[in-house]
Parts: sequence; structure tokens; C-alpha cells
Amino acid sequence: MKFPVLFLTLSLLISGCAATDPLAQQATAGDNKNYIAGDGSVSEYAPETRGEPVELTAELYDGTTISSADWAGQVTVLNVWYAACAPCRVEAPDLQALSQEHQQDGVQFFGVNIRDQRGTAEAFERNFGITYPSFNDQDGTVQFTMAEYVPAQAVPSTLVLDRQGRVAARIIGLAEKSTLKALIADVAAEQ
Repeated sequence: MKFPVLFLTLSLLISGCAATDPLAQQATAGDNKNYIAGDGSVSEYAPETRGEPVELTAELYDGTTISSADWAGQVTVLNVWYAACAPCRVEAPDLQALSQEHQQDGVQFFGVNIRDQRGTAEAFERNFGITYPSFNDQDGTVQFTMAEYVPAQAVPSTLVLDRQGRVAARIIGLAEKSTLKALIADVAAEQ
């Protein structure tokens, strides 16, 4: 008599652990989307609530090593992407336009490509006219550094760093041009 009760109890416990996870469903949907989209959330952080500066050293696709010290004193935009990510393709022209628009203000942009070989990344950049550089982050170094702010599965994602290198704003998912423009302008206006 005890064995059926124990079996039923274990069955209920195990099935209770199999709660519906929207990200898991999206990943296993079989629709060949090949990415897990962010939820589109936008977060802004008041200067007094921002954490420590993002500290990293990583290599761009052209072989140049960049350190977070290289962008000290500048507003910096970091965009996590890869070529087969559909929302990344949608936002690419807007990111390029914003990088050009804010170049005079000293705002710099970097891509963080988490998946592609150099040839694939360069083809994407040529196709969309991207002129700002991207980190080759296939080993996850940059993404790990930003893990506190950007979930690993949320691609694309965009961070806006203040002049001290702290995360001032983030977009998890597709960066709408007007939203990102406003976030950059707010951070650039800070003294």
C-alpha cells in the first residue's frame, strides 16, 4: 500500500517541477528561429543606483585589443548580436544610424558578437553598413563580464554605459531606435 502512495507523490513532485517556461518553449518550438529573443524590457538606472564600472579586455574582429579603460570618460553603447538573429538584423540599420548621429557627441558603439566567425560577422556588417567595431566574443568573455545586466539567452541586448563605465540603461531584446536614442541622450546629458 505504501509503494503506490510513494509513487504517486513522486510523480506529482516531478510533474510540478516541469512548469511552463516561455524561453524553453521558444527554444524548443522547432521554428528554426535559432535565437531566444529578449522580452523587450527597457531599464534605466539613476546615477546613485548604478553599480561598479564594467571592466573588460577583449579582442575586436580586426585583432585590436580593447579595454574598458579605452572608453573612460565617454558614453559607450554595447550591443550583443549575431548574424542569424532576426531581431539583430532588424535593429542593425538603426544602430548604425545612431552611431553616426552621436559620433560628434563622443558616444562610441561596440558590437558584441557571441557566435560568428570573422567572415560571417564581416559579411553582416558589410550588408548593413555597420562602421563601428565588434568584439569577437565566441568564448563568452564579454558576455560573462556583463552577465549581471544581460541574461545569456537574451539576444539582442543593448547596454548604455555612462562616462564612468557604469551601466546606465539596458534594452533586453530589439532596440527601438527612438527608445535607444532617448537613453543615449539622457546619459550624454549627465555631467
